[in-house]
Amino acid sequence: MQAARLHEYTDDMSEALTIEEVDRPEPTRSDHVVVEVEGAGWCQTDNHIVEGMWEEYAPVDLPQTLGHENAGRVVETGDEVTTVEEGDRVICHPLMTCGTCRRCRLGDDMHCENAQFPGLTTDGGFAEYLLTSERAAIRLDTLDPVEIAPHADAGITAYHAAKKAADELVPGSYAVVIGIGGLGHIGLQALDSMTAARTVAVDVKDAALDLAADCGADYTVNSADEDVAEAVEGITDGAGALQVLDFVGADATTSLGPDLLAGRGDHHVVGYGGHVHEPSQTLVDAEIAYRGTLVGTYTELQELVALVEQGEMDLHTTEYDLSQINAVAEKLEHGEIEGRAVIKP
Repeated sequence: MQAARLHEYTDDMSEALTIEEVDRPEPTRSDHVVVEVEGAGWCQTDNHIVEGMWEEYAPVDLPQTLGHENAGRVVETGDEVTTVEEGDRVICHPLMTCGTCRRCRLGDDMHCENAQFPGLTTDGGFAEYLLTSERAAIRLDTLDPVEIAPHADAGITAYHAAKKAADELVPGSYAVVIGIGGLGHIGLQALDSMTAARTVAVDVKDAALDLAADCGADYTVNSADEDVAEAVEGITDGAGALQVLDFVGADATTSLGPDLLAGRGDHHVVGYGGHVHEPSQTLVDAEIAYRGTLVGTYTELQELVALVEQGEMDLHTTEYDLSQINAVAEKLEHGEIEGRAVIKP
């Protein structure tokens, strides 16, 4: 089969991956599922993997097939698989989890002690076929695998952050969403579907803010032209926001938290690459918190699929062939992709 392989870490996205012939995966465990990939989303995390940012956290032996936002058709299963069968269309949770460790039994499967992460620690879905497990596969009854594939990571991550924020938001409160890109536009819709809070979308591009308005944002702020803290202060009549969802995660955005938040508010760091530099007294005085967001659980992906089926979520995607994969990486690196890019192997 054809697969896009990473042979060495690099900052040059134009030649990041090599298309080559590799063996098709086969089930080697009774719970294994082989999926013919119909759509695989390209994620900013893929750029970070190419750059070597994940080497310290998830060391692997290269070469490796990337791709962790995967959906397609089941073509083969292990002997004990019962929840999906050959011919089923599925979306794949990013992790292959064990189900027996304490974290899995608590429903916290993103922190499974025995997890495998296709596209990060094992071969992923920028290929014609993907090896995953029964615990990762969610059957799709009516949805197109190509259109929904990015929800496997981008969607579930944005939903996971929005769900945590929704626990704290009440009618009349405000949430600020920073970065209306592939994740941010999903996060906005998730907040809109789960809360009665008013939302403030922040981005440096007018096109992204137009998308935010289409996704239900009550207010938009162009941070290239306006002081974000002053704008939010004016919008909230000085009260501040109860929740900030930061889909950028750069130093410039994480530093906004204390200036935007009301007392006991949370700054959810979803995008990454920057740092959090705040005096401890700043956090103590206002009782504000920085909270990380790592994808989400299997059941949250089920919930997200249900929202899509109900017409509550509109995912903006652009489709590309596998041969265009390095061009996609370059486009994302330069901020030239609105919404999500989907590779069709």
